[in-house]
Amino acid sequence: MELLYSQTIRTPLGNMIAAANDKGICLFDFPYRKRIAQITARVTQNGDVPLVPGDHPYNLLLQAQIDEYFTGVRKVFDLPLRLVGTPFQQKVWEALLTIPYGTTRSYKAQSVYLNDEKAIRAVARANGENGLAILVPCHRVLGTNGSLTGYAGGLRNKEWLLEHERKHSGKTLQQSLFMSQL
Repeated sequence: MELLYSQTIRTPLGNMIAAANDKGICLFDFPYRKRIAQITARVTQNGDVPLVPGDHPYNLLLQAQIDEYFTGVRKVFDLPLRLVGTPFQQKVWEALLTIPYGTTRSYKAQSVYLNDEKAIRAVARANGENGLAILVPCHRVLGTNGSLTGYAGGLRNKEWLLEHERKHSGKTLQQSLFMSQL
């Protein structure tokens, strides 16, 4: 029987829940977010893949790399990610992976990048369903006017992550905003 091994990972933003199996890491998120139960149900495929407490080598690798990220040493993650969602959600999340460390993109630019400028709301909704916080960097997507719109981990954490990346990327605030208006 396939199992997902979960553990708590400590970060400067508070404890986060991680889950992985031999197929990859499929959950790394804030345990207090509104939709955590629905996201957990999706990654466990509604209970077909039980979530059990325990260590897994991928969770240990995640802990090491997230520690490096928070010290400013790591800018790109090299982790086996398992994106569990609809084909559209997976497409949106894969596009998020193309936003470089220390830069941002607007929801509109993200929609254009996905070849559907009118899909702004659907893209925003898919961003909100991302269960791999920080690793799949939905925090790098802003409102068209540069506002910190929506983040399941809280706007304070989104602002903290963006400032952390800006500081460690060596970019000015202007250079880090809206890398691509497409």
